[in-house]
Amino acid sequence: MPPGTPGSPAIPGIEVEWRDAVAVVRMRHGKVNAIGPAFLAELGRALDACAAARALVLTADGPTFSAGLDLPLLVDLDREAMRGFMRAFSDGMLRLFELPAPVIAAVNGHAIAGGCVLALQADVRLAADGPGLMGLNETQLGLGLPAVVLHPLLLAIPPASFAPVALEGTLVPPRRALELGLVHEVVPPAELLPRALERAARLAALPPAGVRRVKELARRGVSHRIREDGAAELDRWVDDWFAPETRERVRGAVARLGKGRPQA
Repeated sequence: MPPGTPGSPAIPGIEVEWRDAVAVVRMRHGKVNAIGPAFLAELGRALDACAAARALVLTADGPTFSAGLDLPLLVDLDREAMRGFMRAFSDGMLRLFELPAPVIAAVNGHAIAGGCVLALQADVRLAADGPGLMGLNETQLGLGLPAVVLHPLLLAIPPASFAPVALEGTLVPPRRALELGLVHEVVPPAELLPRALERAARLAALPPAGVRRVKELARRGVSHRIREDGAAELDRWVDDWFAPETRERVRGAVARLGKGRPQA
């Protein structure tokens, strides 16, 4: 644990563990790490606790990395409350994207919609081989991709992957995610965390000033575009959310979740 760093904080739903100078942020927020206001607050506190880290590993337990936005919680919010939540979501994702220390996402299972967004903020993305699905299925619900989603996605994937990932909103298994550029490596499940820690330790061992400077310069333009486009695109996204066809599709997704089925 880095000097002056407190012990692992008691953050409900998210745990921070230390492996020398590497912080492991482990999501344990309910069964599927659904993203709502409480999740975003917990993530913010966890990142506060990682300020001294030279590298971070973001992961979860079980078959799900994150199933995305907490639709049952959000579906009945009014326009003002939903806009406030999406602003908090954008701010939380941008904070993760702009962390000066390198971030490795160890995607242990399903990373759907907002869960895929969470992984896309990382510098390195590893996925466990298996039945987990990954992707951005927002268009299947009638929603666009906010600036904080679209711009990091364009940084991550090659142009040929744009249509299947962003326009078609296909959810894909890990090896297809590798082909599309959503992840950098697929490993057996038992090797996921050790491999992520190995990558993180290598990055943490480098002089931090150079690593942070390269990361800052590589991401500065994307951060600028997110901020420049964010407000206008947020309003358009909220308009889409409250469109009648989208409301019907979202409520259908909530009903499927209640039956234990995926969102799409």
